[in-house]
Amino acid sequence: MANEPKHPTDQGQQPESVPGQDSDILTTSQGAPVSDTDHSLKTGERGPTLLQDHHLREKIMHFDHERIPERVVHARGAGAHGFFTSYGNAEELTRADFLKPGRTTRVFVRFSTVVGSRGSMDTARDTRGFATKFYTDEGIFDLVGNNMPVFFIQDGIKFPDLVHAAKPHPDREIPQAQSAHDTFWDFVSLHTPAQAHVMWQMSDRAIPRSYRMMEGFGVHTFRMVNALGRSSLVKFHWKPKLGVHSLVWEESQLAGGADADFHRRDLAEAIDAGALPEWELGVQIFEDDGTSSFEGIDLLDPTKFVPEELAPVQPLGKMVLDRNPENYFAQTEQVAFHPGHLVPGIDITDDPLLQARLFSYLDTQLTRLGGPNFAQIPVNQPQAPVNDMFRDGLHQHRVPEGIAPYKPNSLDGGCPYMAQLGSGQLPPLEFPQPIDAGRKERSEPASFSDHYSQARLFYLSLSGVERAHVQQSYTFELGKCTDVQVRQRQVDCLANIDTGLAAGVARALGLPAPAAQELGEPERSPALSQIGKSWPVDGRKIGVVFDRENHDDVLAIRSALSERGMAPMLVSARGGEIAGGVAIDRTYLTARSIEFDALVLVGPLPPAPDAEAPLDAKAGDAASDGDLVDPRAGLLINEAYRHCKAIICLPGESSGLLRAVGLPDEAPGVSVVEVSAVADSAARLLSTHRAWERFPAAR
Repeated sequence: MANEPKHPTDQGQQPESVPGQDSDILTTSQGAPVSDTDHSLKTGERGPTLLQDHHLREKIMHFDHERIPERVVHARGAGAHGFFTSYGNAEELTRADFLKPGRTTRVFVRFSTVVGSRGSMDTARDTRGFATKFYTDEGIFDLVGNNMPVFFIQDGIKFPDLVHAAKPHPDREIPQAQSAHDTFWDFVSLHTPAQAHVMWQMSDRAIPRSYRMMEGFGVHTFRMVNALGRSSLVKFHWKPKLGVHSLVWEESQLAGGADADFHRRDLAEAIDAGALPEWELGVQIFEDDGTSSFEGIDLLDPTKFVPEELAPVQPLGKMVLDRNPENYFAQTEQVAFHPGHLVPGIDITDDPLLQARLFSYLDTQLTRLGGPNFAQIPVNQPQAPVNDMFRDGLHQHRVPEGIAPYKPNSLDGGCPYMAQLGSGQLPPLEFPQPIDAGRKERSEPASFSDHYSQARLFYLSLSGVERAHVQQSYTFELGKCTDVQVRQRQVDCLANIDTGLAAGVARALGLPAPAAQELGEPERSPALSQIGKSWPVDGRKIGVVFDRENHDDVLAIRSALSERGMAPMLVSARGGEIAGGVAIDRTYLTARSIEFDALVLVGPLPPAPDAEAPLDAKAGDAASDGDLVDPRAGLLINEAYRHCKAIICLPGESSGLLRAVGLPDEAPGVSVVEVSAVADSAARLLSTHRAWERFPAAR
């Protein structure tokens, strides 16, 4: 080490040009600076070496593969390009450059389901991935999270067990993209740490209306370090501008058949239409006092979340998605995320699930992307300069120069140089966290043994409508299990969460209700409920249903809805254009209720075509006179009504359309207004997403 060439700037010289790569300091493949490539990260002077040492694993992994398919999970995804703008309020929290004032950073985001294959449907009941790649000036930062803040398991060693249980049965490869089968419920009823996440998955959170209306979470607790070296613990949150909204169960099933690409299409069409999806990135902040706990909640347990009422989310910046991928395979399919892709000022913690992910993601890319050079794929390339000294391997596109890809060296002038510490350059990526040497063992802390209280907290924080949906979900899923013991065991687990929930599911399944438990009454967390708030209506799709022969009011309605930021779509019996060359977007044959957040009925509508009408139907009579409306239009209206969506009618013949299809014309969420008031009425009704009070008895 004493003879190793010094950095030229230490002697007042300008650095030489760098052979083959474009950084004058050593970096990881993601562009993060490396200050030491001679020592692995250990617990103290004598080890053992830590699995979290990303530079060690990346360096050896690349060497191991210098001689040179579908994701196992998260196979079905949708991606988009965008940008993140910092609010500039994080300097006390972290030295991360992309969070400094005035910084705008390019991003790529991939949303996905977890269990299904690439050919499965978007709207299956499932957890969803929410992964964001920040192309910062200090290298890649990947925030790899989900749309739920908790996970099924506490230790990464259980991940193969979880995925094997959730995937289709290995004998018949069915059912696809579903958890409603024996192996999944066998596992989670026996591995009770999964109960908290399963409660989220049985809620409406598992069937989001849109990726644009989906919350995101980093799941784990991370560490942030400021310029003075002070550490804080944080949990990441993505808050959607449009609020958190879901499909109803029947909608999700209809979408699976009518439009398996429902979420992908919605995201792409919203961006094309200029209704750009937005999220705020925020963090919950906890003191790094060495306990890794907060208000009795173990922050290193990934099956636990911290209610926002106890630790408010501090916004750090805003993300906008403004461009669809140019090529699905090149970008959305080949993008490679990794929770170890960090930047100075953000570090990982000792969460045992996160620690295992640091190995798993890197290992996965080798198989999926064909070798160790996946960072050279354009969508994965860092914006920061890179000089990692890696050579060769499958899919090597760079042409390195120089003859000394090792350290120390003199033949390439000592290049690349170590990142210098304490001289105005970057501090090390890893926070010097004190470690209790202890003994090496396979165990877990006692605080990990509480498997039910947070499931109970989540369930009791929901509205009555949402709790009813949870009970229906458990009933449906367990009803698909053929093993009665599996059903009964899961119902017994529910008795540890809520006696009423367990009794309701047992009754519906024809099982004996478990004995009532003496359960504590946790504090509710109102932030967990999706119902009861008011939200923007930007980009909400409104089906304007009309007879193309009677379209005098349609253009005015279309224009007014567009001016309010909604997305009107014209629906009629036949396609083509109306006055002014305006195209009809959907016909009764190509439209289905799942596509629309609300309907505007502009009557009268034509009756059923002669070929489909009953023999005694009077073709040409007005629908409002009681004859059958085209059954496809009737289906559209009935489904929207049944799914508690807003329905807006014009006075006169339009208002009679509901009666014509067998529905009451006075009900919650149904509005009869003049043409000039349609847009205001739609915005008001849609701001709460649905008219849940339409069916109070069913709740």
